[in-house]
Amino acid sequence: MLQRLTADEVAARTARPFDSETLSDARRLVEAVQTNGETKVREQAECFGEIKPNEPLVADRKAFFSALETLDSEARGVLERTAERIRSFAEAQRDCLDDLDTPIPGGRAGHTISALDVAGCYAPGGRYPLPSSVLMTVIPARVAGVEKVILATPSRDPIMYAAAAVADADMLLRVGGAHAIAAMAYGVGVPACDIIVGPGNRWVTAAKYIVSSTCSIDMLAGPSELVVIADETANSDKIVADLLAQSEHDVDAVPGLVATSPGLVDRVCAEIDLHLTDLKTSEVARTSLALNGWACVVDSMEQAVLVSDAAAPEHVAVFCKDAPLVASKLRHAGAVFIGEDTAEVFGDYGAGPNHTLPTGRTARFRGGLSVLDFLRVRTWLHLDGAGNEEAVEDAVSLGRMEGLEAHARSAALRRR
Repeated sequence: MLQRLTADEVAARTARPFDSETLSDARRLVEAVQTNGETKVREQAECFGEIKPNEPLVADRKAFFSALETLDSEARGVLERTAERIRSFAEAQRDCLDDLDTPIPGGRAGHTISALDVAGCYAPGGRYPLPSSVLMTVIPARVAGVEKVILATPSRDPIMYAAAAVADADMLLRVGGAHAIAAMAYGVGVPACDIIVGPGNRWVTAAKYIVSSTCSIDMLAGPSELVVIADETANSDKIVADLLAQSEHDVDAVPGLVATSPGLVDRVCAEIDLHLTDLKTSEVARTSLALNGWACVVDSMEQAVLVSDAAAPEHVAVFCKDAPLVASKLRHAGAVFIGEDTAEVFGDYGAGPNHTLPTGRTARFRGGLSVLDFLRVRTWLHLDGAGNEEAVEDAVSLGRMEGLEAHARSAALRRR
């Protein structure tokens, strides 16, 4: 079930979030929404059965809380407890950040950290409702201090509306796909968004790419990925369980294993088939394992870390002796799960950190969604003219070096 790869073959694997045909289709749709506004959004939404003619595009907070009241106490408790863990972690992240005010020659300089005005949060509405995606996107925006938070989802499941209430969204755009992204970017039916975040299919991702010159986006997320790093001490049952949890996402999911023990890889491969027999999602899991699953045998934990870093995957699970030490050496991963009791699914389902994470080796240059995505750092400068003679003269010289005489004169006017 797992293709055996060398370290070089692992490093050469890169999944693209969308193909050129998807990008072309999404571009036509996004441009049509930009030109024709609500008419095009409604046309697409009605075509996909998201809304009926004359139905509203947007649901309000009253609809959220009505859905919340329909839940039994167990389901509501799950949402509220999960939301509180996500909120607490996001608040701890926000508390790490502060404004800056520092002396410089001739005055002071610093920065302020402030929230964006409007955030758009996308939650898919495919085979199953995904309330965790609602909580993971809306709550960090709210903790950051975003004034207006818009949720977009084509799902009509009451649990999604209830999650919107628990997460404290302001409104819900009742459509999905590329047309929902375009609507949030250009302000069709909802306020135009300063940032759009959240996972989606390849048309959603392509649309986010297209509108990224109009508003900020979190990332271009592709198929979900997991690399398990394991040695001879690792529990094969737990490895198999986590690889199957990853592979049941969809047929494009990428489950991988880097192990120092060939025997462990053999056991894992043998056990996967046994575990698939009573799994409701076995067809999807089996397909993703057959198409994309891989295993790489290495000589040492040091080499395992290098192989994982070359893959730069969305999730890395470290199941070995001295797991915290090995994890500390990883440089490129969207999120790291340390020790056999730290299943990756706890990250998916709200232990605290966000589950919206970089894929396709983009963990080399960005991290997962967090309150930081909804904040901007704005610098300021206040000079009083005293004690900054050197900076003035350097500015004059630099202006003339660059052929910008008006710059030089502007600086020279500030000479004492």
